[in-house]
Amino acid sequence: MASFNSFLFFLFSLLVISSIHAYQVSHDGRAITINGERRVLLSGSIHYPRSTAEMWPDLIKKAKEGGLDAIETYVFWNAHEPSRREYDFSGNLDLIRFLKTIQDEGLYAVLRIGPYVCAEWNYGGFPVWLHNMPGIELRTANQVYMNEMQNFTQLIVDMVKQEKLFASQGGPIILAQIENEYGNAQAAYGDAGRAYVEWCSNMAQSLDVGVPWIMCQQPDAPQPMINTCNGYYCDQFTPNNPNSPKMWTENWTGWFKNWGGKDPLRTAEDLAYSVARFFQTGGTFQNYYMFNIIDFKINTFTLDNVKIIVKLISLDLYLQGNLAQPKYGHLKELHDVLHSMEKILTSGNVNNTDLENSVAVTIYALDGQKSCFFSNANETTDATITHEGDKYNVPAWSVSILPDCKTEVYNTAKVNTQTSVMVKKSNDAESEPSSLQWSWRPERIDEAIVLGRGQSSAHELLDQKVVNDTSDYMWYMTNVYIGKNDPIWSDDMSLRVNGSGHVLHAYVNGQYLGSEWATYGIFNYVFEKKVKLNPGRNHISLLSATVGLQNYGPHFDTIQSGIPGPVEIIGKKGDERIIKDLSAHKWSYKVGLDGISNKLFAENTKFGTMKWHSHDVPINRRMTWYKTTFKAPLGDAPVVVDMQGLGKGMAWVNGQSIGRYWPSYLAKDGCSNDPCDYRGPYFADKCTSKCGEPTQRWYHVPRSFLSNDENTLVLFEEFGGNPSLINFQTVEVGTACGSAYENKTMELSCNGRPISAIRFANFGETEGSCGSFAKGSCSSEKDVVSIVKKECVGEEKCSVQASESVFGSTNCSNNAAKRLIVEAIC
Repeated sequence: MASFNSFLFFLFSLLVISSIHAYQVSHDGRAITINGERRVLLSGSIHYPRSTAEMWPDLIKKAKEGGLDAIETYVFWNAHEPSRREYDFSGNLDLIRFLKTIQDEGLYAVLRIGPYVCAEWNYGGFPVWLHNMPGIELRTANQVYMNEMQNFTQLIVDMVKQEKLFASQGGPIILAQIENEYGNAQAAYGDAGRAYVEWCSNMAQSLDVGVPWIMCQQPDAPQPMINTCNGYYCDQFTPNNPNSPKMWTENWTGWFKNWGGKDPLRTAEDLAYSVARFFQTGGTFQNYYMFNIIDFKINTFTLDNVKIIVKLISLDLYLQGNLAQPKYGHLKELHDVLHSMEKILTSGNVNNTDLENSVAVTIYALDGQKSCFFSNANETTDATITHEGDKYNVPAWSVSILPDCKTEVYNTAKVNTQTSVMVKKSNDAESEPSSLQWSWRPERIDEAIVLGRGQSSAHELLDQKVVNDTSDYMWYMTNVYIGKNDPIWSDDMSLRVNGSGHVLHAYVNGQYLGSEWATYGIFNYVFEKKVKLNPGRNHISLLSATVGLQNYGPHFDTIQSGIPGPVEIIGKKGDERIIKDLSAHKWSYKVGLDGISNKLFAENTKFGTMKWHSHDVPINRRMTWYKTTFKAPLGDAPVVVDMQGLGKGMAWVNGQSIGRYWPSYLAKDGCSNDPCDYRGPYFADKCTSKCGEPTQRWYHVPRSFLSNDENTLVLFEEFGGNPSLINFQTVEVGTACGSAYENKTMELSCNGRPISAIRFANFGETEGSCGSFAKGSCSSEKDVVSIVKKECVGEEKCSVQASESVFGSTNCSNNAAKRLIVEAIC
């Protein structure tokens, strides 16, 4: 999985970071030490180009409030050096501003320079011009590549040093990373791969940043590099040096979603289990990948039409500006507990006892104090652990934490935080979609499909990367002469094209012939369709479209994009098939689309205000531009736009890209109607949903993109769709379902709006899930609904203790896990 991502919080007295005070950062086999303090570090990944700069303070503040100590981020080479030796650190790409925003919030930073990052990012973060440098081989002991990699790495380090942002200078950066997950691919590069790893280590050390360097997923990381773990679970990971701390750079909080993919879900219980197990087994640094990708399951986001992300993402703890509950709250509670035990976890003596049936007890002891972890890795059976005469029930696939080895204060399977059910509300500023007035204009394709005019030509089929990835689109155009006496001539001819771009559109003699697109993970596919050719000259135009370049795996950079060929005319006469291969013909090439080149989406362009038609707005028309104006939804709730009804294309709001859309691509079958069971190892297809629905329908529109007056939405529709269904809505908490086990406190919040009603409340045993609760076998004697109504209705948030002192005694058995369950309407 590409990289992703990470965090750590401040329940302890941390000095304000200043340019005067330099932090001494060191490590041993038990901990990272910062100015003499041995730390348990929790971190979360936030990728700065994926969110607007205006969002950074709020995102980072929410990370800190959620119990994180640090923010982890990649540095994106393709975004910062889109053309060789031409750099961009403006706007969303202002790395220094991002790091200073972290510093202003009092958090640490982990800088994963890479500069290969994977990260579900286009081409793994490499600028595509690297591919086109003579003699280059990527990610191996190749001098051309290493020169470029060192140049960029040195550039980043020098920028950061100049602003005194490394901890050794008083800044927030406590760790730096070189390369990324290379150990997963190294074997394919042989001895040159090993030599490259050594070179990376030496080069990084020579930069003298004054903080430790890490290499994730690199079992043979040279000393003094710290090798770290990525994955769903890293409790069994052991560093390759006993003096290195046990570090987890990517705890995958979910999984990415490809076009045609289902909605993935990793439960709060399982994620918390993985974190608790990691610290039970000696972990010292853990990072969530991702903590946030602000543009709600954002697809291939574009910045100035440079492709950034390869796949859709669904890994968040913080979505569309809203906290993803219960995951956020359940983990915050865990972070607070771990921080309360920081000293004993990093300096105490450890004793592990493995019991039967995958049950384990770990005791940390220091200065007469003890802290305990009780873990049960069994997937189906709860466990009873007897410790110092007391019995403790540990549910299957969970960890109980007892900071004093007497009282359980946290169990990963017992969620004591609310579940927020988000709802979308119509735009109160205007009546949509009926109020949206659309204009349109065609994409100019005649030069390609009729005239065959290109910008360059070659007697071969070119890899689409040859254009340095300046556009999703490239036209391949050629002429073929076929006389009636040609052996291939027949009444049954077809055009066959071997493609490796994600989408292929074929035109013959100015007429649309058909389209084909690949499924995820298929790098080659065949388009074949019958064609009627003319005697003499025939013009063939093929438009190849990508939605991002391959970003992961050994030699991923050599996987072709576009049309590798062959391109063939096939004539059939009875049982005889005659093939004319056009691959070596003279091909003309044109990069991009006119509308994108002329920035029809931009606010201030001479082309953006010209030649738009307001009459006879077509639907289901390929290669068409649409434009409308709209009013921003009232209030400050996050805004989304519904793309239902469209085919495939790109969208801009006030000139800012909100990404590629493809709602006509429906998720494949394979979802289960059974309740999601958190127990047992997580995998990508576990707990998936939304089969048969668009892979992505709703697109987050950052409030910072919107003005209080008129706003403009521009679409480029590639496949053909109906824009009349589009509308803007807000995303808010509709239902808040509170949960608290006995003697815990249930908290409810409507995120700034009042609680209007209590739909359900019970103290005892409850069946079902949020939205379908029912009383179980036992309940309290008092009217729980009335008590909760009195405390909560009319309030934006409320808290109620789950205890018999509040609700009276229950008729539950002694071993029943009594809970207060409340469903509130916001």
